[in-house]
Amino acid sequence: MILHLATFRWRDDVTPQAVDALTSALRSMAAELPVLRSYVCGPTLGVRPGGTDYAVAAIVDDAEALISYLDSPEHAAVYEKHLGAMIAERSAAQLPLADGDFS
Repeated sequence: MILHLATFRWRDDVTPQAVDALTSALRSMAAELPVLRSYVCGPTLGVRPGGTDYAVAAIVDDAEALISYLDSPEHAAVYEKHLGAMIAERSAAQLPLADGDFS
């Protein structure tokens, strides 16, 4: 399995309403994509200074499933309607998961 993490810093003009709309759109998108084993998204807690504004964590079975998710029309639609205009900075990483991780 693969854990895909994406973090975002927003442009200065991004509103809380835009973040709420994005979160709703991402959760709806995730519900439509069977390649996603697990999906969590939302504003970060800001427990430490210097972090990011928003994060997405997706778990998929393999690289093929990750590509299917990232290249899906549903993902592209959320990017076009919401995410693309909001991003000042983006970072992403993929980590392998072994059986028993997160247990």
